[in-house]
Amino acid sequence: MTTALRSPGARRLRAAAGALRGLAGPVAGLAVLAVSVAVAITIGPADIGVGDVWSTVASHLGWGASDLSPIRDGIVWNLRLPRTLLAAVCGAGLAVCGAVLQSLLRNPLADPFVLGVSSGASTGAVVVVVLGVGGSVVSVSGGAFAGALGSFALVLLLSHTLGGTTDRVVLSGVAAMQLFSAVTSFVVLTAADAETTRGVLFWLLGSLSGAGWTEVWLCLAVLALALTVCLGYARTLDAFAFGQDAAATLGVAVVRTRLVLLCVTALLTAVLVSAAGAIGFVGLVLPHAARALVGPGHARLLPVSALAGAVFLVWADTLARTVLDPQEVPVGVVTSLVGVPAFVLVLYRTRGTR
Repeated sequence: MTTALRSPGARRLRAAAGALRGLAGPVAGLAVLAVSVAVAITIGPADIGVGDVWSTVASHLGWGASDLSPIRDGIVWNLRLPRTLLAAVCGAGLAVCGAVLQSLLRNPLADPFVLGVSSGASTGAVVVVVLGVGGSVVSVSGGAFAGALGSFALVLLLSHTLGGTTDRVVLSGVAAMQLFSAVTSFVVLTAADAETTRGVLFWLLGSLSGAGWTEVWLCLAVLALALTVCLGYARTLDAFAFGQDAAATLGVAVVRTRLVLLCVTALLTAVLVSAAGAIGFVGLVLPHAARALVGPGHARLLPVSALAGAVFLVWADTLARTVLDPQEVPVGVVTSLVGVPAFVLVLYRTRGTR
């Protein structure tokens, strides 16, 4: 009996069973995400059903003709579908960044905004909108992207000057966050009229109201690239769980790995923030939920975090645009209302561990 269990055929069978179990979570997550997107699109003042959503998508993909009126077809294809898909992409990207940073910095409270990228993006957007820098050449998203990269460059410079350790990276991120937040507040309060101030503040709190297919494809492409890179470093991230000294003894190029992953997460966060504004707590909360489901192994943690973040932000945005209809609530407000209690829970669970 023991010999049979140790035979090559039995080992292959166990390996196949393990692979199937590993795929069960992502497949179930994809199914939940697809249903969530389809149902979320139907929620709103227009009378649209799930069948109408599939019919419209199939029609635009050339798989048949839609029987919806042009107005309802436009509501699905031009308004609700790109907005819902952008919410899914942003949620997935922020959750992946959070999972990587929490492991890389060995800090359970790290999230994409710990690097100050969000504050830099906010400053860049405000400079374009309020001060008119760039004229008609630079868009709000372009300004936000430039500000995010500038903030991250400052963080890298400060952390390198101070020694380059993980604690120095976190402290440099906090310093950059405070600096750019102060600059943003100063510009808005001194140079903007009331209407402009209201619009800018709404965007700074996170808004998907201006979502279009251009933003969806750009964010999706950067997410796919970043997720591929991070998955390639999955085993390396597992080694970081034991500390950077232990990772180095295992043959990990600690400095190069940290620089590559910090740059990838900063780039992804910058693109997402430039498209949707500053949406907080997604990168903090969802990786912990995914870790509770599938464990700390990053080969499974990263895809599950992405799916959990996507589903979460789809429903958060649906609630944001419908709870006070016809008025819209910034989606960052909804994520914060959920994220703050979760943040307190994380603090409670991690007390005495550092």
